[in-house]
Amino acid sequence: MYDKYSLKATEFIDDTEIKDTIAWAEENKDNLTLINKIIDKTDELKGLTHREAALLLMCEDEQALQRIFEQASKIKQEFYGNRIVMFAPLYLSNYCVNGCTYCPYHAKNKHIPRKQLSQEEIRREVIALQDMGHKRLALETGEDPVNCPIEYVLESIKTIYSIKHKNGAIRRVNVNIAATTVENYRKLKEAGIGTYILFQETYNKEQYELLHPTGPKHNYNYHTEAMDRAMEGGIDDVGCGVLFGLNLYKYDFVGLLMHAEHLEAVHGVGPHTISVPRLRDADDIDASEFKNGISDELFQKIVAILRIAVPYTGLIISTRESKKTREMVLKYGVSQISGGSRTSVGGYAETEEEEEDSSQFEISDNRTLGQVVNWLLKLGYLPSFCTACYREGRTGDRFMSLVKAGQIKNCCLPNALMTLKEFAEDYADEETKQLALDMIAREAETIPNEKVREIVYKHLHDMDGGMRDFRF
Repeated sequence: MYDKYSLKATEFIDDTEIKDTIAWAEENKDNLTLINKIIDKTDELKGLTHREAALLLMCEDEQALQRIFEQASKIKQEFYGNRIVMFAPLYLSNYCVNGCTYCPYHAKNKHIPRKQLSQEEIRREVIALQDMGHKRLALETGEDPVNCPIEYVLESIKTIYSIKHKNGAIRRVNVNIAATTVENYRKLKEAGIGTYILFQETYNKEQYELLHPTGPKHNYNYHTEAMDRAMEGGIDDVGCGVLFGLNLYKYDFVGLLMHAEHLEAVHGVGPHTISVPRLRDADDIDASEFKNGISDELFQKIVAILRIAVPYTGLIISTRESKKTREMVLKYGVSQISGGSRTSVGGYAETEEEEEDSSQFEISDNRTLGQVVNWLLKLGYLPSFCTACYREGRTGDRFMSLVKAGQIKNCCLPNALMTLKEFAEDYADEETKQLALDMIAREAETIPNEKVREIVYKHLHDMDGGMRDFRF
């Protein structure tokens, strides 16, 4: 099956096409007739080609930019409404054999404390996360076949799913581990993971190899073709991303969209999520030494254009970004954010006295999950802890067909309301609880189908008696 695709990363991420696209967009960046025609096209809610999106990225006309932001906001509302999905990263191990020049886990870093959580330590971490109210995790590890083999990851997933603490349960585990084999992706699928996430870092092959001078991650083709192997292994929801600041943003923006187009063309399913991290300081990493950083204003523009170019995908922003920046991009495209995050191994259960600095990067938003939920509610957003699609089989092409038809919100809104009610009853302070209940009352009224609305009202009422974990 894999061979029939004749995959070669340098073919579907074509360096010449990327450079030609950038040159064409630069030449046409003042062609307002063409730019406005492309913006008009976004009313169809079917996305844009990488060339069309690149032209919007180059555009500097104020009126056209205003239209781009308005369309991004409109499209985000059309697909995702006011819902913002909540998650937290869980770092299992920071042992790593790679030499990545921008990551403190690199093999030559001899002073960062190396850790691998035992299953009992994972249990402590998960209970701490459940006590916050989290239902969805993203597992993170360094790449080390000896200290962090696939068997350890699989055992850890089993442990996480087994823990039921008070009213808490982790209902979905996404996995962000190094590129691996089709066989290992099958094992991850059998373990019940949600989305497989892997950041490309940069799509420029020459720059990629310079940034990853040693270790298995140095192999550009193997890394870039990982999503295809994951899909062959049965994982139909994958998440892409680049680390903005490592390379020229224009190149990586186009490469990211070409990757999405490739997955759609070959597998019939584009990326379930796209992440937009920016390079940050960490242990022995000084982000200022990298000269391709992007401003907040440009970051906002990138998020908005990604939203209209790939309207079906979930856009993720982490606690790398400040409260101010996260608020700025929520309106124009972001649909998933982390809250109460720790990027150190064992960081959730450790006390301040116990904690060693094993963080992968510095966090800019240090608020608790409860504080983030309170903030979102005050901004008019609906925090969602829903994981029902994965448990009901709405994944891959089934999920995408519902999204593209505008029907997924008929599942997402009811589930978001019920999971927010769970959070409000079980974890929220009084102010946040009242804000949540008010939000639930308002949003429930917007459910267009009367029968569905009645079912939701019944479930919400039943939850007052302690019933939990409804799926719609």
